[in-house]
Amino acid sequence: MRTYKLVLEYDGSRFSGWQAQNNARTIQGELQQVANELFATDVEVQGSGRTDAGVHAVGQVAHLKIRSASRNLPTERVMRELNDRLPSSIAILSCEEESPRFHARHGAVSRAYFYQISTRKAALSKRFVWWVKEPLDVARMQAAAALIAGRHDFSCFRAADPSRPDESTIVVVDSAEVAVDDHLIVFRIEASHYLWKMVRRLTGTLVKVGLHEVTVEQFAALIAGKKNPKLDVAAWTAPASGLFLEGVRY
Repeated sequence: MRTYKLVLEYDGSRFSGWQAQNNARTIQGELQQVANELFATDVEVQGSGRTDAGVHAVGQVAHLKIRSASRNLPTERVMRELNDRLPSSIAILSCEEESPRFHARHGAVSRAYFYQISTRKAALSKRFVWWVKEPLDVARMQAAAALIAGRHDFSCFRAADPSRPDESTIVVVDSAEVAVDDHLIVFRIEASHYLWKMVRRLTGTLVKVGLHEVTVEQFAALIAGKKNPKLDVAAWTAPASGLFLEGVRY
Protein backbone atom coordinates (compact mmCIF):
# COMPACT_ATOMS: atom_id res chain seq x y z
CA MET A 1 0.00 0.00 0.00
CA ARG A 2 1.23 3.49 -0.86
CA THR A 3 0.34 6.52 1.24
CA TYR A 4 0.56 10.13 0.09
CA LYS A 5 0.32 13.16 2.37
CA LEU A 6 -1.27 16.20 0.71
CA VAL A 7 -1.44 19.82 1.85
CA LEU A 8 -4.37 21.68 0.27
CA GLU A 9 -5.84 25.13 0.06
CA TYR A 10 -9.40 25.79 -0.98
CA ASP A 11 -12.09 28.41 -1.29
CA GLY A 12 -14.99 26.79 0.52
CA SER A 13 -17.59 29.34 -0.59
CA ARG A 14 -19.39 27.03 -2.99
CA PHE A 15 -18.88 23.75 -1.17
CA SER A 16 -20.91 22.01 1.54
CA GLY A 17 -17.83 21.61 3.70
CA TRP A 18 -15.00 19.09 3.65
CA GLN A 19 -16.79 15.83 4.42
CA ALA A 20 -18.21 13.79 1.53
CA GLN A 21 -22.02 13.79 1.43
CA ASN A 22 -24.69 12.35 -0.80
CA ASN A 23 -26.17 14.92 -3.16
CA ALA A 24 -23.80 17.70 -2.06
CA ARG A 25 -20.58 19.10 -3.47
CA THR A 26 -17.73 18.80 -0.97
CA ILE A 27 -13.94 19.11 -0.93
CA GLN A 28 -13.41 15.48 0.07
CA GLY A 29 -15.88 14.35 -2.57
CA GLU A 30 -14.05 16.25 -5.33
CA LEU A 31 -10.67 14.91 -4.20
CA GLN A 32 -12.03 11.37 -3.92
CA GLN A 33 -13.36 11.45 -7.47
CA VAL A 34 -10.16 12.69 -9.10
CA ALA A 35 -7.94 10.41 -7.01
CA ASN A 36 -9.99 7.38 -8.04
CA GLU A 37 -9.63 8.44 -11.67
CA LEU A 38 -5.89 9.02 -11.39
CA PHE A 39 -5.08 5.69 -9.74
CA ALA A 40 -7.82 3.72 -11.55
CA THR A 41 -8.96 2.20 -8.26
CA ASP A 42 -10.83 3.11 -5.07
CA VAL A 43 -8.56 5.38 -3.02
CA GLU A 44 -8.95 6.05 0.70
CA VAL A 45 -9.16 9.82 1.20
CA GLN A 46 -9.14 11.27 4.71
CA GLY A 47 -8.60 14.82 5.96
CA SER A 48 -7.21 16.15 9.22
CA GLY A 49 -10.68 17.28 10.21
CA ARG A 50 -14.00 18.56 8.94
CA THR A 51 -14.53 22.14 7.83
CA ASP A 52 -18.12 23.37 7.62
CA ALA A 53 -19.93 24.66 4.56
CA GLY A 54 -18.39 27.92 3.39
CA VAL A 55 -15.20 27.55 5.47
CA HIS A 56 -11.85 27.85 3.69
CA ALA A 57 -8.38 26.35 4.18
CA VAL A 58 -4.80 27.39 3.47
CA GLY A 59 -3.25 24.33 5.12
CA GLN A 60 -5.65 21.40 5.21
CA VAL A 61 -3.87 18.03 5.31
CA ALA A 62 -5.22 14.87 3.74
CA HIS A 63 -3.92 11.42 2.99
CA LEU A 64 -4.42 9.13 0.01
CA LYS A 65 -4.01 5.41 0.63
CA ILE A 66 -3.76 3.23 -2.48
CA ARG A 67 -3.95 -0.50 -1.84
CA SER A 68 -3.58 -1.51 -5.48
CA ALA A 69 -0.05 -1.32 -6.91
CA SER A 70 -1.31 -0.96 -10.48
CA ARG A 71 -0.03 2.64 -10.69
CA ASN A 72 3.06 3.61 -8.68
CA LEU A 73 3.28 7.32 -9.43
CA PRO A 74 5.99 9.71 -8.21
CA THR A 75 4.82 12.49 -5.90
CA GLU A 76 5.52 15.22 -8.49
CA ARG A 77 3.18 13.56 -10.96
CA VAL A 78 0.49 12.90 -8.35
CA MET A 79 0.47 16.58 -7.40
CA ARG A 80 0.46 17.79 -11.01
CA GLU A 81 -2.28 15.44 -12.19
CA LEU A 82 -4.53 16.03 -9.19
CA ASN A 83 -4.25 19.80 -9.70
CA ASP A 84 -5.06 19.38 -13.40
CA ARG A 85 -8.24 17.47 -12.53
CA LEU A 86 -9.45 19.46 -9.50
CA PRO A 87 -11.62 22.60 -9.86
CA SER A 88 -9.86 25.97 -9.68
CA SER A 89 -11.08 26.56 -6.12
CA ILE A 90 -9.06 23.58 -4.78
CA ALA A 91 -5.26 23.42 -5.03
CA ILE A 92 -2.71 20.84 -3.86
CA LEU A 93 0.23 22.77 -2.36
CA SER A 94 2.48 19.80 -1.64
CA CYS A 95 2.57 16.03 -1.97
CA GLU A 96 4.94 13.62 -0.27
CA GLU A 97 5.00 9.89 0.27
CA GLU A 98 4.50 8.76 3.85
CA SER A 99 4.62 5.57 5.86
CA PRO A 100 1.46 3.43 5.53
CA ARG A 101 0.93 4.17 9.23
CA PHE A 102 0.41 7.89 8.56
CA HIS A 103 -3.17 9.06 9.15
CA ALA A 104 -4.15 12.67 8.46
CA ARG A 105 -6.73 12.82 11.27
CA HIS A 106 -5.55 10.38 13.92
CA GLY A 107 -1.94 11.54 13.72
CA ALA A 108 -2.67 15.25 14.12
CA VAL A 109 -1.49 16.88 17.36
CA SER A 110 -3.22 20.22 16.84
CA ARG A 111 -5.07 22.29 14.29
CA ALA A 112 -4.82 26.06 13.85
CA TYR A 113 -7.56 28.33 12.54
CA PHE A 114 -7.81 32.05 11.89
CA TYR A 115 -10.85 34.26 11.41
CA GLN A 116 -10.81 37.53 9.47
CA ILE A 117 -13.05 40.42 10.51
CA SER A 118 -13.02 43.39 8.16
CA THR A 119 -13.55 46.89 9.56
CA ARG A 120 -14.40 48.26 6.11
CA LYS A 121 -16.26 47.17 3.01
CA ALA A 122 -13.95 44.87 1.02
CA ALA A 123 -14.87 44.54 -2.64
CA LEU A 124 -12.21 41.98 -3.58
CA SER A 125 -12.23 39.80 -0.47
CA LYS A 126 -15.91 39.78 0.44
CA ARG A 127 -16.03 35.95 0.38
CA PHE A 128 -13.17 35.70 2.88
CA VAL A 129 -14.13 38.14 5.64
CA TRP A 130 -16.94 39.16 7.94
CA TRP A 131 -17.57 42.88 7.59
CA VAL A 132 -18.54 44.35 10.96
CA LYS A 133 -19.71 47.91 10.32
CA GLU A 134 -19.77 49.13 13.93
CA PRO A 135 -16.50 50.26 15.61
CA LEU A 136 -14.85 47.49 17.64
CA ASP A 137 -12.80 47.91 20.82
CA VAL A 138 -9.84 45.73 19.89
CA ALA A 139 -8.19 46.04 23.31
CA ARG A 140 -11.25 44.50 24.97
CA MET A 141 -11.31 41.72 22.37
CA GLN A 142 -7.63 41.02 23.01
CA ALA A 143 -8.21 40.87 26.77
CA ALA A 144 -11.02 38.35 26.28
CA ALA A 145 -9.06 36.26 23.75
CA ALA A 146 -6.17 36.00 26.22
CA LEU A 147 -8.49 33.98 28.51
CA ILE A 148 -9.14 31.25 25.94
CA ALA A 149 -5.83 29.37 26.12
CA GLY A 150 -5.82 26.47 28.57
CA ARG A 151 -8.16 23.64 29.51
CA HIS A 152 -11.77 24.83 29.59
CA ASP A 153 -15.36 23.66 29.30
CA PHE A 154 -16.53 25.11 25.97
CA SER A 155 -20.11 23.85 26.30
CA CYS A 156 -21.41 27.41 25.91
CA PHE A 157 -19.80 27.59 22.46
CA ARG A 158 -20.82 24.16 21.19
CA ALA A 159 -23.51 23.42 18.63
CA ALA A 160 -25.16 20.04 19.13
CA ASP A 161 -23.51 17.52 16.81
CA PRO A 162 -25.84 14.58 16.03
CA SER A 163 -22.86 12.49 14.94
CA ARG A 164 -21.13 12.95 18.32
CA PRO A 165 -23.88 13.04 20.98
CA ASP A 166 -21.56 11.99 23.82
CA GLU A 167 -18.64 14.26 22.91
CA SER A 168 -16.81 15.84 25.84
CA THR A 169 -17.00 19.63 25.92
CA ILE A 170 -13.55 19.94 27.52
CA VAL A 171 -10.98 21.28 25.05
CA VAL A 172 -7.32 22.16 25.58
CA VAL A 173 -6.45 25.32 23.65
CA ASP A 174 -2.74 25.83 23.02
CA SER A 175 -2.97 29.50 22.04
CA ALA A 176 -5.45 32.21 21.14
CA GLU A 177 -5.02 35.86 20.22
CA VAL A 178 -6.57 38.84 18.45
CA ALA A 179 -4.32 40.98 16.26
CA VAL A 180 -4.78 43.86 13.82
CA ASP A 181 -3.53 43.75 10.22
CA ASP A 182 -4.45 46.98 8.40
CA HIS A 183 -8.28 46.92 8.11
CA LEU A 184 -8.50 43.33 9.36
CA ILE A 185 -8.99 42.12 12.93
CA VAL A 186 -7.68 38.55 12.97
CA PHE A 187 -8.57 35.99 15.63
CA ARG A 188 -6.15 33.02 15.74
CA ILE A 189 -6.56 29.83 17.74
CA GLU A 190 -4.74 26.50 17.97
CA ALA A 191 -6.09 23.46 19.80
CA SER A 192 -6.00 19.68 19.76
CA HIS A 193 -9.58 19.56 18.51
CA TYR A 194 -12.72 21.69 18.36
CA LEU A 195 -16.41 21.36 19.09
CA TRP A 196 -18.84 21.97 16.24
CA LYS A 197 -19.04 25.72 15.47
CA MET A 198 -16.82 26.48 18.50
CA VAL A 199 -14.45 28.85 16.66
CA ARG A 200 -17.27 30.76 14.94
CA ARG A 201 -19.15 31.18 18.23
CA LEU A 202 -16.01 32.32 20.02
CA THR A 203 -15.48 34.85 17.23
CA GLY A 204 -19.04 36.10 17.39
CA THR A 205 -18.84 36.52 21.15
CA LEU A 206 -15.49 38.33 20.88
CA VAL A 207 -17.20 40.76 18.51
CA LYS A 208 -19.90 41.32 21.12
CA VAL A 209 -17.12 42.08 23.61
CA GLY A 210 -15.65 44.55 21.12
CA LEU A 211 -19.07 46.19 20.75
CA HIS A 212 -19.31 46.58 24.57
CA GLU A 213 -22.38 44.33 24.61
CA VAL A 214 -20.61 41.59 26.61
CA THR A 215 -18.07 42.25 29.36
CA VAL A 216 -14.73 40.50 29.62
CA GLU A 217 -15.95 39.06 32.92
CA GLN A 218 -19.04 37.60 31.25
CA PHE A 219 -16.84 36.14 28.53
CA ALA A 220 -14.65 34.53 31.23
CA ALA A 221 -17.73 32.91 32.78
CA LEU A 222 -18.77 31.49 29.41
CA ILE A 223 -15.29 30.03 28.95
CA ALA A 224 -15.75 28.33 32.31
CA GLY A 225 -18.91 26.65 31.01
CA LYS A 226 -21.31 28.86 32.98
CA LYS A 227 -24.35 29.43 30.79
CA ASN A 228 -26.07 32.81 31.01
CA PRO A 229 -29.68 32.93 29.77
CA LYS A 230 -29.20 36.60 28.88
CA LEU A 231 -26.32 35.82 26.50
CA ASP A 232 -27.46 34.10 23.30
CA VAL A 233 -24.12 32.75 22.06
CA ALA A 234 -25.75 30.58 19.39
CA ALA A 235 -27.30 33.66 17.78
CA TRP A 236 -23.86 35.27 17.64
CA THR A 237 -22.28 32.54 15.51
CA ALA A 238 -19.96 34.31 13.07
CA PRO A 239 -20.55 33.62 9.35
CA ALA A 240 -18.45 30.90 7.73
CA SER A 241 -16.93 33.32 5.19
CA GLY A 242 -14.13 34.60 7.45
CA LEU A 243 -12.91 31.25 8.81
CA PHE A 244 -9.79 29.45 7.55
CA LEU A 245 -8.06 26.23 8.57
CA GLU A 246 -4.51 27.55 8.75
CA GLY A 247 -2.45 24.43 9.39
CA VAL A 248 -2.08 21.08 11.14
CA ARG A 249 0.77 19.91 13.39
CA TYR A 250 1.91 16.26 13.59
